[in-house]
Amino acid sequence: MKFYGKGLPNLNPKDLLGKLIVIEGADGSGRSTQIRLLTDWLEGHGHATVNVGLKRSTLVSNELATAMQGNILSPITLSLFYATDFADQLENTIIPALKAGFIVLADRYIYTLIARDLVRGGNPEWLFQLYTNIALVPDAVFYLDVAPRFLIERNFQKNASLNYWESGMDIHLSRDIFDSFLKYQRKMKAEYRQLNERFHFEIIKGNRLPRAISLEVQMKIEKLLTE
Repeated sequence: MKFYGKGLPNLNPKDLLGKLIVIEGADGSGRSTQIRLLTDWLEGHGHATVNVGLKRSTLVSNELATAMQGNILSPITLSLFYATDFADQLENTIIPALKAGFIVLADRYIYTLIARDLVRGGNPEWLFQLYTNIALVPDAVFYLDVAPRFLIERNFQKNASLNYWESGMDIHLSRDIFDSFLKYQRKMKAEYRQLNERFHFEIIKGNRLPRAISLEVQMKIEKLLTE
């Protein structure tokens, strides 16, 4: 494995024996379902796995969740919160698991964080340095591509509402949350396309049954594990 940037001090990436696999996509794209199916499949084939994701750091996750409830965080403060959350999980969960030879399944990674911040007008140079300086290069990144209109339906089926932040209400795209959600997700989709040119994701058509998607991803991961 290797780092995008300088990486963490006193760590040789050659000591990381496991695999880092990332599932990317918007809220409602089916990431959580795919993580669950992949975990079951990998463990069923004898591979030890660890799951990570956004806002799961024991250091700041509770504080971040509380701060987001107030809907008053500035874009820079939000970036720094998420960067801290990521760095803590990287050092204390991801790297130890990779050293032990585990497969780490990440429910989103730095790409979502960068895309969100770019949509909110963040400085690209600062953001790439903030997030990629210590980030490991994953062994595979699968982006679940789902049209925004389907995302609305899925979010309502799951939560009976739309999330303030995932609808971009903080950047005042529209006073109507439905309209804002569509505009925000289209902007996010455009940012993912730009990021793909740099980071080279595996694009997975997400408007299908979960099992069909999982079988496609499993085939790609199986190839990765046998290389």
